[in-house]
Amino acid sequence: MLIKYLDLKKANKDKTNYYLFYGPNIGLIEDTIKNIFKPIFSNNVINYDEAEILNNKEEFKEQIFNKSFFDHDKFIIINRATDKIFEIIKEIINTEIKDIKIIIKAGNLEKRSKIRNFFENEKKTIITAFYEDNFQSLSLIVQNFFKEKNIKISNEIIALVIERSKGNRINLNNELEKIFLFSKKEKVINFDNISKLTNLFENYDFDELVDNCLLKNRKKTINILNENNPSSEDNILILRSFLFKLKRLKKLKSKIDDTKNIDQTLNNFKPPIFWKEKEVIKQQLKQRTLSDIKFLIKKVNNLELLIKKNSQTSGQILNNFILKN
Repeated sequence: MLIKYLDLKKANKDKTNYYLFYGPNIGLIEDTIKNIFKPIFSNNVINYDEAEILNNKEEFKEQIFNKSFFDHDKFIIINRATDKIFEIIKEIINTEIKDIKIIIKAGNLEKRSKIRNFFENEKKTIITAFYEDNFQSLSLIVQNFFKEKNIKISNEIIALVIERSKGNRINLNNELEKIFLFSKKEKVINFDNISKLTNLFENYDFDELVDNCLLKNRKKTINILNENNPSSEDNILILRSFLFKLKRLKKLKSKIDDTKNIDQTLNNFKPPIFWKEKEVIKQQLKQRTLSDIKFLIKKVNNLELLIKKNSQTSGQILNNFILKN
């Protein structure tokens, strides 16, 4: 059964034991589980990764079907799910076990996805899509946060924090927490100190790396690669920076085709583009065609999954991608 995100709080959780949350907004999925489900089952959460289940199918099913394994009010969270786990989930649901609740977290699922179709058509399950945040939704999060903490903040700083989070709710929450801790030590919070405090990466060269790659500035890109040795976690962050910037370029390309005015499009774009970035973005738009941008977005999405599976060689995988594109 398909339910919108805003209606999840109203859903009868006593009658529903199986949930599928999917889409690109991982941060909102995490917030939903934390705020709606964990207060009910806070001491009884069991986390699995899909790969872990697939590698130990019989052990997992034995634990599920063995009622003595569970107390009341326990629920399972399955992370990074795909259609590979569909048959196992279908078997569990059809068995109608009443003593557990299962939340399945997935990324983007196509319309022909088996597990998506099953959850949409099955009356005893709930499926909810979590779409990307926009500037307005992220702005509301920032405003509410500072209002709750009784911190006065300007609209310029709000825009800066959202831009630094790369449109990612998890990154945004991390940046807000940094500002809150900073506010306990410093009485004055202005644009300059927030600009220095907030940054997605510990090393500013990582952001510069993405920009120069998209500019096709091979010499500068190679220099940055040679001067840095990012961890596997950093490599994921670099990819997400690629994704954020590519998606922004895609939107800008489409809008420019309508307005025929690049400066007007850049000035009116939401979230706002800071003046320091505008010239770089202009050059990137000249270097990259719309089809090129769409191809790179698809490639980055696939690359993140590959890097997560091969963390030890993540640096080599990312470097090959950067140097070829």
